[in-house]
Amino acid sequence: MTNLFDIKGKVALITGSTHGLGMAMAKGLGQAGATIVVNGNSSQQKIDDAVNELKSEGINAVGYKFNVTEEKEVAEAVQKIEKEVGPIAILINNAGIIKRIPLLEMEVADFREVIDIDLVSPFIVSKHVAKGMIERRQGKIINICSMMSELGRNTVSAYAAAKGGLKMLTKNMATEWAKYNVQINGIGPGYFATEQTKPIRVDGHPFNDFIISRTPAAKWGDPSDLAGAAIFLSSKASDFVNGHILYVDGGILATIGKPSNED
Repeated sequence: MTNLFDIKGKVALITGSTHGLGMAMAKGLGQAGATIVVNGNSSQQKIDDAVNELKSEGINAVGYKFNVTEEKEVAEAVQKIEKEVGPIAILINNAGIIKRIPLLEMEVADFREVIDIDLVSPFIVSKHVAKGMIERRQGKIINICSMMSELGRNTVSAYAAAKGGLKMLTKNMATEWAKYNVQINGIGPGYFATEQTKPIRVDGHPFNDFIISRTPAAKWGDPSDLAGAAIFLSSKASDFVNGHILYVDGGILATIGKPSNED
């Protein structure tokens, strides 16, 4: 049974993996034996720091700096990775941004930037990685979706539009590539305890109280909670799973919520 989840020696490219949930998934796959390819675009130092952090935990890791929205850079990077590290067996499209701006106040340029990074880049990177997977008749692609793939929320229109589109892009990738033994699925994280959310994760903060009361599990997710889902969708255990979005959200999408006076 454990062989179903064996990813030892597999090369896993994770975009936007220098920190946060990308780093958490890198650690999860790395601890399961995969070789991790860290990607970022802000600075080489951040990439080097992330690689060193993974190596300090005994994980085989390398780093490549490239802009996931620039097709020429992506094509060159994929070719270089496959030559220097090995065939990419697992791709996690994690790079993304969010801009919290009300619709009437949002500039078109801001809207397009979010769409470009959160939706167009998974298309670009997958397109170039999938070519090798299709030739080898084997591969796993995981798109990091969101609860905003299903729900709307004030001020995150561009993000929700992108993540809703990414859900459907995932299904269409599966429609076209499943016949080549390539599995394409998504993970939809709920609300997680990261450095980004630390300032609002305090008792009495309205948003913290909202998340605790809205989540059936009554807590924020720990980034390590994504590891199992990522390993499952990266391994033979998911060989007949295609076009599916696995929500790791503590049950938020399962319920309409509860009255404020209910325990």
